[in-house]
Amino acid sequence: MQRISGLVAQKARRRLLFAMASVGMLAMAAPLSHAQSAAEPNAKGPPDVFVQQVAERALQVLKSDAQLKAGDIRRINQVVDQYLLPYVDFEKTTRLAAGRYWREATPQQRQALAEAFRGTLIRTYSGAFSQVTPSTSMVMLPFRGDPSANDVVVRSQVTHGGGQPAAVDYRLERTPEGWRVYDLSVEGIWLIQNYRNQFATQIQQGGVDSLIKALEQRNQ
Repeated sequence: MQRISGLVAQKARRRLLFAMASVGMLAMAAPLSHAQSAAEPNAKGPPDVFVQQVAERALQVLKSDAQLKAGDIRRINQVVDQYLLPYVDFEKTTRLAAGRYWREATPQQRQALAEAFRGTLIRTYSGAFSQVTPSTSMVMLPFRGDPSANDVVVRSQVTHGGGQPAAVDYRLERTPEGWRVYDLSVEGIWLIQNYRNQFATQIQQGGVDSLIKALEQRNQ
């Protein structure tokens, strides 16, 4: 029974990571020409339109940049720094994943944990880029939330090679700078919840520093 549960969990994580690499928190794009710059994501517009703009730009670069598909970490870091960070709240994602342990951590530990977790996500993305093909696409579902709310969920479906669509939901927060993605769900599996369980187990065994060290080791 334990082995079966482990296999199910592994399959769920693979689907989660594929969708993340496809269109989720990878809010990035290759450098655009001046004529294309008008189409840049509008972080202060309707949340569903914003997510669609971000996803389309992400797919554009994922389909065309050979270095990304090959898992070039230097190129991935370059693109993430320039195009991901403006649209994703990595610190909030880390804080929510750490849960109550974040409040117990020192400022230095918080900074180190956020940086280590960011590196883990980037390494995870690099291994999934090759799964994005010219047939990968995204369809936005009708927005059912309150566009005036400060925290909303945007729903979509991702298709890959004519296969069964995967339900991908995004949780966004309104900030003074506009919308920021801080969580996503694939087939009901939320990114933060998935990592919260792993973080809690590691911290309970050896503290926050133990978690930071474990994440840094994975990033090597």
